[in-house]
Amino acid sequence: MSDPVATPTPKPLGPTPAFILVRPQMGENIGGAARAMWNFGLDRMRVVAPRDGWPSESAVAMASGAGRLLDEAGHFDSVQDAIADCDYVFATTARMRDITKPVMSPERAMEHARAIRAQGGKVGVLFGPERAGLENDDVIQANALISIPVNPEFPSLNLAQAVLLNAYEWQRQTTEVIPETVIMASTEWAGLVEVQKLADHYEETLEAAGLFYPDDKAASMKAVLRNMWSRMPLTRADVQVFHGMMRQMKRWKERG
Repeated sequence: MSDPVATPTPKPLGPTPAFILVRPQMGENIGGAARAMWNFGLDRMRVVAPRDGWPSESAVAMASGAGRLLDEAGHFDSVQDAIADCDYVFATTARMRDITKPVMSPERAMEHARAIRAQGGKVGVLFGPERAGLENDDVIQANALISIPVNPEFPSLNLAQAVLLNAYEWQRQTTEVIPETVIMASTEWAGLVEVQKLADHYEETLEAAGLFYPDDKAASMKAVLRNMWSRMPLTRADVQVFHGMMRQMKRWKERG
């Protein structure tokens, strides 16, 4: 009898990506970045050599309900220190550089980040200062670049906007995002039988009113109406309203 095959123990998930703001110039943008991160479930912020010092009152004011991210944010003097514990680092850039590196869209980058996290790895994402972005000395420390597809005639993104776009892609890669849904207001979708009965009601009433004329076109006209009813996404409330409309028109005609 052979020994049972041992089931490998899955690796624990690594932390969510650290978003690293390199030499940010305005506290308001740091606070805006914190809000954007927390909107999409990211809470590991690191700040490298902010121009106006740290902590920042303007960042706290702008962060609103995301102030905890600023309280817990790491403060570093250099990019090298900020990424020291990372297994893979992305650098966001609005322009192509004379550096050979993989270039990914935010969607692909966050997909790759998710795969690294699933193996227990740590990911960092570098964001440059508002005026000029990351310098080449920053970029060469990254494993890959993230390029956001923007208008080439106006490629500059606000720091918080760049953070928001990447944070959204992270959320989209890790949480099912339903592309479309309908909010049902105290009702539910009408069943096939209910829609068929509605079609019967209209067909019978309109036939009595003489709509289906001449006779050789009656069948095609009825088919058009049946197709219309089956194509419409009707709720039970809708069906009741349509029945009520037709009944009221019949009463009005009879009174006349």
